[in-house]
Amino acid sequence: MMEECRNKRVLFVTTKNLDYLRNTQEIDLLKEQSDQVYVIGSNKKSYPARLLSVYMRLLFLSMKKFDVVFVGFAPQLIMPLFHFKMKKKYVIIDFFISVYDTLVFDRKKFKPKSVAAKLVKRLDTKTIQKADKVISDTKAHGEYFTKEFGLEPQKLEVLYLKADTRIYYPRENEKPERMQNRFTVLYFGSVLPLQGLDIILEAVELLKDAPQFHFIIVGPIQDKYIRPKSSNIEYHVWLSQEELAEYISYSDLCLAGHFNKTIQKAKRTIPGKAYIYRAMDKPMILGENAANHELYSEQMQGIYFVEMGNPNALADKIRTIAGNE
Repeated sequence: MMEECRNKRVLFVTTKNLDYLRNTQEIDLLKEQSDQVYVIGSNKKSYPARLLSVYMRLLFLSMKKFDVVFVGFAPQLIMPLFHFKMKKKYVIIDFFISVYDTLVFDRKKFKPKSVAAKLVKRLDTKTIQKADKVISDTKAHGEYFTKEFGLEPQKLEVLYLKADTRIYYPRENEKPERMQNRFTVLYFGSVLPLQGLDIILEAVELLKDAPQFHFIIVGPIQDKYIRPKSSNIEYHVWLSQEELAEYISYSDLCLAGHFNKTIQKAKRTIPGKAYIYRAMDKPMILGENAANHELYSEQMQGIYFVEMGNPNALADKIRTIAGNE
């Protein structure tokens, strides 16, 4: 990715908030190689407001001074409208999220054969076709984009995520009294379907009466989920990143996932939390899939895999790891 930007003047465009980790990761990499990096983005809280701000700046921006255009988060919302301004530039897009895959198979907003599904698939396909290089977060995702949207393999480059090591780094903190002398297991997430929170909660239900465990679950759990209740389980709707890092430091084992086995996207992505756990040098359980094996193996200390979609297997794995500590 950086070779095309070496000693070039680069325009970076994103519709995600500028402090989003994927944005900061890419901007830092570009600044290491490029003569000049000009950023168009917004930190407005409202996504429509951010989008409008980016559109207005792009509309009136002269492209003459740029050699490369890098479109970060959601290039599908930029390329169809502004490709006419980029025709003579080398265009790189971060195809971090497929609109088609997300809305049809992950969130299940549209049926696969519906008109809406065909339209968003066409949007993904056209966005990829207009780019000179496509960045993917895993090889598995890149292979899917090649098969589903006709991405030419030579256009593909993989850029793995990373943790913000200013916040997430190894540390030794004494456990709070309620966790002392207990094997502490942590999970945090935004409760997206592919994460498999139902599998995690079922595994916790199987272990809730075991006094040697303490569970920390962080995330906005909807009412549709059945939450196990016990004195050794604590729930947090939200924690700041600094607070989350503290709680991870208390943990003996972290659950990374993904654990949903029916959503194919769960098998093609490495969960962002895995990078965080690894940065903090914490043992973790990953879902058994090709994407996770791109970076991790059980030959690595503190890395464990479990069958996706199987709460009994997850509970057994937690018991086994705790017994070996």
